[in-house]
Amino acid sequence: MCGIIGIVGKNPVNQLLYDGLLVLQHRGQDAAGIVTCDGNTFFMHKNNGLVKDVFQTRHMRNLTGNAGIAHVRYPTAGSSNAAEAQPFYVNSPFGIVLGHNGNLTNSEQLKSEMFRQDLRHINTNSDSEVLLNVLAHEIEKTSRNAVLNTDMVFDAVAAVHKRCKGAYGVVAMIANFGLLAFRDPNGIRPLVIGKSETDKGTEYIVASESVALDVLGFQIVRDVEPGEAVFIDMEGNFYSRQCAEDAKLNPCIFEYVYLARPDSVIDGVSVYQTRLDMGKSLADKIKREWPDKQIDVVIPIPDTSRPSALQVGLALGLDYREGFIKNRYIGRTFIMPGQALRKKSVRQKLNPIGIEFKGKNVLLVDDSIVRGTTSQQIVQMARDAGANKVYFASAAPPVRFPNVYGIDMPSRDELLATGRSDEEICKEIGADALIYQDLDALIADVKFRNPNIKDFDCSCFDGKYVTGDITEAYLAKIESARADGKKGQKPANSITQLDLNLINFNELQVEESA
Repeated sequence: MCGIIGIVGKNPVNQLLYDGLLVLQHRGQDAAGIVTCDGNTFFMHKNNGLVKDVFQTRHMRNLTGNAGIAHVRYPTAGSSNAAEAQPFYVNSPFGIVLGHNGNLTNSEQLKSEMFRQDLRHINTNSDSEVLLNVLAHEIEKTSRNAVLNTDMVFDAVAAVHKRCKGAYGVVAMIANFGLLAFRDPNGIRPLVIGKSETDKGTEYIVASESVALDVLGFQIVRDVEPGEAVFIDMEGNFYSRQCAEDAKLNPCIFEYVYLARPDSVIDGVSVYQTRLDMGKSLADKIKREWPDKQIDVVIPIPDTSRPSALQVGLALGLDYREGFIKNRYIGRTFIMPGQALRKKSVRQKLNPIGIEFKGKNVLLVDDSIVRGTTSQQIVQMARDAGANKVYFASAAPPVRFPNVYGIDMPSRDELLATGRSDEEICKEIGADALIYQDLDALIADVKFRNPNIKDFDCSCFDGKYVTGDITEAYLAKIESARADGKKGQKPANSITQLDLNLINFNELQVEESA
């Protein structure tokens, strides 16, 4: 999972891109990068770390130009090596930079085609570099012996859709030509368009979530449609075309459960309102299945579950209390690599307020249970704080299957619900009782806010992969490659960040700020 932004403005965009990345930081804490375009020259800075740590004043001064793209990354494919920080760059047939949110499911096949047929070199294990090279190759084919135009770019994207499988929201920039953005034909990962009217003309933005538009003062225009490509030239002219033959909207339902910020609107659906509705549905199930449970207080596990827990309390007529104080300087434990680091960070991140637990039967509400690390430790915290009974409710169904479309749910062995009944899961996390949201209810909650959405990618809950190309052999392979023990290892034949700084980028019309 990653966050992406592209802007074509009338003034320098470096600060806009930086501020946009700050509000998308929840989508990736591993690396950050910005590329700006000034005429024929790209200016780039990227590295591992949080946005505030990657970019210093000297870097921002060097990022000149009225257009650019930016990226925050959490790796689900490739490694955590700094060489795989995005955006990526190629200089043939034109200077092109690209940032990608999602995951290609046929990247190994494409990598082989790049080497054997397209005569392109892939330097890292990142599927995003593969995607960039596929795009560059298809642009080269459509523009050969001709002056590049928007129709050629859209034809290239159509060819990308035919070759690439999986989920992808993309922002790319072609030097001295414009900003390109496109979304996979299933619309799995989100992408939204915004604009701002200035005294110099219209500025455009494309981003993973609408919250970036809100914070930067842009008005939402609409979502990028599945399979659609949009192009904004350097003068601010807007073009779009449907580039896929069989496009259909299947947004990732886990965006609404956990990934997206509550103040975002994705495919016409308010994330916050959906989470409120999830709480109401969860409360209805609690009424049906736990009529004999004596619950004194509803306590959310901050932050994502707060809207759902609030509605649970209201619907059940119970007190809602903040029982845990969150340390704001600890990242999201779900997207931290390594089980040991996650376990350590949970206790550092949350601390219970004893008076809210002592002698009470508490209902803890969380957005979901993935590995169970957080749930188990929080239940124990509640008991240590003096809770009489600890009941646990998940606003999402059991997560039983790997996600292959850009969310780090890598191995069935690491997913607590895989191969376990609800009773066994309850015992594993140490709760007195456990209840899950039903998948049908979750789908209905999101559909209620936009009935035009007919289907969703719910693969982490039901094991149904909407791209139709996922086999047991594929799952076994990615589970082996992405397991905690291997995540973060430096790939063979990769270059380090230090090596990047030694490359003569002037020959490539790119400057890497020091």
